[in-house]
Amino acid sequence: MSLYDIPLRTLAGEPTSLADHKGKALLLVNVASKCGLTPQYAGLERLQQRYADRGFTVLGFPCNQFLGQEPGSAEEIQTFCSTTYGVSFPLFEKIDVNGEERHPLFARLTEVADAEGTAGDVQWNFEKFLLSADGTVVGRFRPRTEPEADELVAAIEAQLPA
Repeated sequence: MSLYDIPLRTLAGEPTSLADHKGKALLLVNVASKCGLTPQYAGLERLQQRYADRGFTVLGFPCNQFLGQEPGSAEEIQTFCSTTYGVSFPLFEKIDVNGEERHPLFARLTEVADAEGTAGDVQWNFEKFLLSADGTVVGRFRPRTEPEADELVAAIEAQLPA
């Protein structure tokens, strides 16, 4: 089963999958509204604006597993993201990224090692996974890597299909 085949739900609860974004470079990020790293939403949105017309999109996956930093409802999350950070990229339903209830997508993503060669659990909110246009995970960036960090921007640019 490819990553494109894993069932997902939009933040509004509609069934979807990554197949809706096939052919694009994707940056999948577990996000939270009440975290010290929440300002990364601004950088993620700037990446979205900068590269969307070149075959790229950010995909946000709210997660409440890290000190309850995403406690809101889907509606509250959407309102916060759009009004506070002008988020235009797709957001998905709140999921678990670690543990026994880990979403199947993140079960696959966490098999991939970061730049230091470490795979396994997501460390915190705003961990980033870069997928190539063919759906292969080509990079994993830990939470403290800013969205516009040189190494992340270079990795995104290397994957742009258009």
